[in-house]
Amino acid sequence: MRTRNADKEELVKQKAIHMLVKSGFEGFSMNKLAKECGISVATLYIYYQDKDDMIKKLGVEIGTSFFCETLKDFSPDMSFRDGLRKQWENRSRHALKFPEEVACYEIIRHSNYGEYILQESVKDFKEMMTAFFTKAVARKELVPIPHDIFWSIAYGPLYTLLRFHSEGKSIGGRPFKFSKKAMDEAFELVIKALTP
Repeated sequence: MRTRNADKEELVKQKAIHMLVKSGFEGFSMNKLAKECGISVATLYIYYQDKDDMIKKLGVEIGTSFFCETLKDFSPDMSFRDGLRKQWENRSRHALKFPEEVACYEIIRHSNYGEYILQESVKDFKEMMTAFFTKAVARKELVPIPHDIFWSIAYGPLYTLLRFHSEGKSIGGRPFKFSKKAMDEAFELVIKALTP
């Protein structure tokens, strides 16, 4: 039986991420991936049962990494302002550091694999964010609104700025680069919208 090689496995993951972002599911196959990595297709099956297994594992790994990153130095006991600020800092730092992984996660998340990936990667994150929301409402630091409305207002502006950055342009094709100044301006408007 052939043994696993950590360097080769990492190469496979990085090439798979790149291929999925560049060509989507239509341009992705185990044969193409093996060729891109300079290995045999049989080698891929040391690491993954099949294409579905690979995509699921890749999505869960990327998602888990992202959600762990969002919780760095974060506590559900933080004030609403400080906690949301920490979330924005963590999310933007991760997105700027790993743009291809973030793009790949979005592709997988909005596919048939999406529910499985989300369910497997958000366990601790979901509990902490629910506690953060509930405590902020109880302390009257956050207006009581439905979770989905909260989520779209609290994070929508940040993700729009990050999308503009990844595309290199904003509305109307104007050049755009993510900055702390832009993030701070958007953050203050979000705080104004969500606090009593």
